[in-house]
Amino acid sequence: MDRDKNEKIVNETTQDSRRRFLGRSAMLGLAGAGVAALSGCKEEAPGKSAPTAAAVPNTGGAFHEVAPGQLDDYYLLSSGGHSGEARVIGIPSGRTLRRIPVFNIDPMVGWGITNESKAILGTRPDGQLKYLTGDTHHVHASYKDGTYDGKYAWINDKINSRMARIRLDTMECDKITEIPNVMGMHGLFPDKCDPVDKKINYTTRVFAGSEFHLPQPNDGRDLDDPSKWYALFSCLDAETMEVRWQCRVDGNMDLVATSYDGTLAGSNQYNTENAADQAGMMAAERDACVFFNIARIEAAVKAGKFTHIGNSKVPVVDGRKVSNGDPKTALTCYVPVAKNPHGVNASPDGKYFVCSGKLSPTATVIDLSLVTKWFNGELKTERDAVVAEPEIGLGPLHTAFDGKGNAFTTLFLDSQIVKWNVDDAIKQYKGDKTVKPVRDRVDVHYQPGHGYISMGETKEADGKYFNSGNKFSKDRFLPVGPLHSETEQLIDISGDKMRIVSDHTAYPEPHDAIIVRRDIIKTRQIYNLDDFPNKVTSENAGIERKGNKVHVRMMSQAPQYSLPVIKVKKGDEVTLTLTNYDKVEDLTHGCAIPNYNINFIVNPQETKSVTFKADKPGAYWIYCTHFCHALHLEMRSRFLVEA
Repeated sequence: MDRDKNEKIVNETTQDSRRRFLGRSAMLGLAGAGVAALSGCKEEAPGKSAPTAAAVPNTGGAFHEVAPGQLDDYYLLSSGGHSGEARVIGIPSGRTLRRIPVFNIDPMVGWGITNESKAILGTRPDGQLKYLTGDTHHVHASYKDGTYDGKYAWINDKINSRMARIRLDTMECDKITEIPNVMGMHGLFPDKCDPVDKKINYTTRVFAGSEFHLPQPNDGRDLDDPSKWYALFSCLDAETMEVRWQCRVDGNMDLVATSYDGTLAGSNQYNTENAADQAGMMAAERDACVFFNIARIEAAVKAGKFTHIGNSKVPVVDGRKVSNGDPKTALTCYVPVAKNPHGVNASPDGKYFVCSGKLSPTATVIDLSLVTKWFNGELKTERDAVVAEPEIGLGPLHTAFDGKGNAFTTLFLDSQIVKWNVDDAIKQYKGDKTVKPVRDRVDVHYQPGHGYISMGETKEADGKYFNSGNKFSKDRFLPVGPLHSETEQLIDISGDKMRIVSDHTAYPEPHDAIIVRRDIIKTRQIYNLDDFPNKVTSENAGIERKGNKVHVRMMSQAPQYSLPVIKVKKGDEVTLTLTNYDKVEDLTHGCAIPNYNINFIVNPQETKSVTFKADKPGAYWIYCTHFCHALHLEMRSRFLVEA
């Protein structure tokens, strides 16, 4: 017992020392880059700082244990980082339920291998995939009446400036759009209702900010003159996924938020200096949150007040400050915030956007009604829309809301989550020195990036769970070599004090996520056969040859394929279409052909196809890769390629 107690004390001391060391190291690194803003002290919550996770007792509050055979209360929809995928995790259990391939290749489901997935991903003239990589950061879902409707989720690809849409009834990607004229497509957010027609109270648009400025068009011109480079804000149609318009801005954009009334979209900005090097990007004392007046932009597009870039047909309007001097006609409003902000989030009551300082120990609270007043010419300066700027700690990044008036911000340098009250922050900003906005702090392990609350991005924010996505795990889990897993820590926020209730691993490197109540998402258990125009039936099943093109139409039903033998000739272009005729939930079949890079699955009543050249003569066994029956191993067909 004494040994266990001593080990616990040593571990807690080591963790706390590492947290302080990492914080000091990060501050020193930033200071070396010329950042002095981090020297500000942080306001402490009443009492001592919360103990480390290892010492937090698990008593009271939200129930977080999920017994075997029981279901989670929430879906957590997460980005997968540079894996290029999305992930579905159960909350509060932390169990990984599904990995959704989006911008990556996944042989398990055949994503990037089947003809259907290639058509979504995009191919070169020779039929090969245009891109093999992706970098997903942000996931956000469609809305109706200010809350999730369970229809779609959107996710970005920062590397290749693409946006993908995921159907939530099947948890599969159904569309991908490559956004022209931009690089580093990072933040995204859907609107919550139409900016003009108030009868349309659901998502119709998705907004995307580009993080990197570049020459326009980017065809080799102005390579040595970055002063001519710029970034664009894009608007996509939620249904067609076509780009509606783009808006030129000053500076680089990070993340995106939208107002609940549909009128405004905003993006926090760093590098309003438009610099091309790191020192220049941190020269200004303040950066901005740029607001877009959606109705005015679309009116300008309708009136023909736009240009095109290169061969792109997307209308581009001018949202630079120099072109929008009159607030009454301006398309954009640049609200000054703490320098190099990271993250912008909308409060569930629809009143505020909050930007975190990153290089300042503060968060900036912007009143959206005052932004609207500025657009109406009723506010003296853009900065007057700021109603609070509490000092909350070092390295603030992302903020979430509990629906009870409190904000929760990740502090990267302090390795903490800080809970603070928005109304008290506003009172303090107005001069009330008696209020202290900070309510609580809890140490996390280590260096939190994104944080999100159950239903926190909606009007139904319930204040039950906060999930902290930490960038480093260090000694939290068994060592697995130089590449460590990352840490997801679930925090009970239902009471006055935050309590870390569990640690979960995360394969590097996830970013943002949302936590959606389980009753909102209605998934399909089997497909509808008629959803697939190329489905195989008893009438068209078989082998059809047209010259050297062979179409093999095959059905599967446990434990066999409908064609025991398939014979083709060397050099044939073979298209294999497979339909799963099983109707039993969870009875999925696989289809693999050795030496031909063919591996995919078909779920109940689903159809998929692959096309390949039969360039290797010999006998090959097509076999089922997904366990389906007691005779699963015997489920095979002979694929014979004649020389």
